[in-house]
This record gives sequence, C-alpha cells and structure tokens, in this order.
Amino acid sequence: MPVFRRRSAGATDGTAQDSPGAQSPDGPAETKPRSPAEAAKGRPTPKRSVAEAKRRQPIAGASRAAAAPRTKEEKAKARANRTGRYEAMRRGEAWALNPRDRGPARALARDYVDSKRRVSEFYMYILVVLLAAVFVRSTAAQAIISPLVLVLIVVIIIDASLLRRGLSRLMAERLPNESMKGLTAYSVMRALQIRRFRVPTPRVRPGDKI
Repeated sequence: MPVFRRRSAGATDGTAQDSPGAQSPDGPAETKPRSPAEAAKGRPTPKRSVAEAKRRQPIAGASRAAAAPRTKEEKAKARANRTGRYEAMRRGEAWALNPRDRGPARALARDYVDSKRRVSEFYMYILVVLLAAVFVRSTAAQAIISPLVLVLIVVIIIDASLLRRGLSRLMAERLPNESMKGLTAYSVMRALQIRRFRVPTPRVRPGDKI
C-alpha cells in the first residue's frame, strides 16, 4: 500500500530549490546579470568618459623623442638634400618633379608654352603697375585703371583660347593617346608666369621648334 509523505514547506516538485537570495557556502559569489550586449562582447561596456579618454591617448609606439631637435650635422644634410632636389627640379629631372609636372604631356605643354612669346607672359608686370596705380590719388589714373583691367582680362582669355587650340593640335600629332584633362589650365598658369621664374626652367627659347 503506497504511503504518501507530506512535502516540506517551500519545496517544489522534484527536489527542493533554494530561495533567490540563498547560496551555498562553497558556491560562487552572487553576480549581477549582464545585458545581451555585454554577453555578446564578453566584457562590460565602458563608460563614455573612459572611452573618450582612451581615444585621446597617443598612438602606441609614438614618442616625444622623435620631435627632439636634430643635430647640426643632420640639419645641414637635410638642407643640402632640399637644395639638391630643388636644383634637380629646376633642371626638369623626372625623379625630382612635383606630381603635377610629371609625364610626357606636361613636358610637351611646357615646351609649347616656352617656345613662343605671349601677351600673358607680361601679365605680372602689368599687374604690378596696376597695383601701384591704385595708390595714386589721381582722377586720371583712377579713370584708366578699370578699363585697363577689363582689357587685360579679355586679352588673357583670348590668349588662353589660342593656347588651348594650338596645344590640342600638337597633342593630337605627338601624343594622341594622352589625356588633355587639366592640361589647358596647367599651360595657361605657366604662360602667366615670368619666364625667368618658371619651374622647371624652360628648355627651349622663344622661336625654337619643338
């Protein structure tokens, strides 16, 4: 005959369970339940102030020793290297040229601009005269400046159009596979510079065939 025993108070079906606040003497300490984001990362999410402080820290491996003053020998060597590179750039050596001056198309454009005398070549001289005339308190001078500036702008636009047309024809003959992108602006800017200050230095003289 089965004998039914009374269950103890607080016991559930199966085995007795501890209360939520109870823990065994040898069991782990009570821990705070983690959020799903923390469980996915495997670590707690840092505070915003801690994260910003870490972002402001210097890059690993960087030291202030690199910014220390160099010796006189190193400074002299660096100065000599800069001077040598600039002189090589003026001579037109490919390794020393700036990226905007490199390539056969740019070299051909420089030779084309340097092989002719253009009105735009005297632009800087005229501009200096106009700037000086601005400070002259003369009614006659002020009346001439504005029309002269307009005439100068029109002349430069016409000269730039002729330069583009001639350069396009030359590129089609010599370098048909090269792109003309940015070449017109590059040529116009060189034409506006005083010849002795052009870098790289002109390889041809006015009137030479290229």
